[in-house]
Amino acid sequence: MASDHHEHAHGPARPHGHGHGDTHMDFAQMLPLLVQEAELFTPAYAEAAEWLREQRPEPGLIVDAGSGPGVISCLLAEKFPGARVVAVDGAEPLLAEARTRAERLGVADRFGTIEAELSEGVGDLEYPADLLWASRSLHHVGDQRAALAGFVRSLAPGGMLALLEGGLPTRFLPRDTGIGRPGLEARIDAVHDEWFTRMRAELPGSVAETEDWPALLGAVGLRHTATRTFLLDLPAPVSDEARAFVVTALTRRRDGLAEALDPDDLATLDRLLDPEDKASVHHRSDVFLLTAMTVYVGVRPE
Repeated sequence: MASDHHEHAHGPARPHGHGHGDTHMDFAQMLPLLVQEAELFTPAYAEAAEWLREQRPEPGLIVDAGSGPGVISCLLAEKFPGARVVAVDGAEPLLAEARTRAERLGVADRFGTIEAELSEGVGDLEYPADLLWASRSLHHVGDQRAALAGFVRSLAPGGMLALLEGGLPTRFLPRDTGIGRPGLEARIDAVHDEWFTRMRAELPGSVAETEDWPALLGAVGLRHTATRTFLLDLPAPVSDEARAFVVTALTRRRDGLAEALDPDDLATLDRLLDPEDKASVHHRSDVFLLTAMTVYVGVRPE
């Protein structure tokens, strides 16, 4: 499980869909994409971290639950220079990458990792967390309410849980691209939503849950104190890094959802991804990246 992921129909995050019939994801195999995406989305994460710092200026221990390769974990270490940060993930290769990043950025002396599945909590912490960050990792746990309750048990009294879930779909292209039928990305989102519903249903111990995140925070004993949405707006013309990510993201959507996409939309995607086609995202001047990510904050009563 890994939080540094995007390209999600509910806002960016986590590249979904290895094959439309396959809802299992091997996050360790996604390492390059996860790093690529989290680094590109860092401006929005940095804004969220600054906002959290206003509410909890000096946490002693920060836990990144579902940390992935540690891009956000290390950002939290930089934004909270007095805190120890623990990255928790179920994939050791991603945690190894997180440790390497922490070393490279000079925060390794107050950075640790724990290998644990979030369905079973965040592992054995030396002491309770003052801030627990969970960025689009919760929806990969079958029983989200039980996982949230596990997060709460790891919080110190007065500790804060920051849950990033939901938001808005990511957009890369104008509604009418001049090829194929207008509205392509909206139709891809509809197919992805069906995939996401099936993915949730097939998780071990899956429990259907209304995605009312403030209500869920309340149900596990937290006091919902704030909600804020953070915009990532990379307008056209995009950087080479952003363009490369758009190519990667659309390729994953094309490959993962191919069986359920309309044949004409699939043909349009193939043109958009063909480096030899001047109408492709490799060459277009109108490619952009726009999305919104929502963070819900709950505080454990003292």
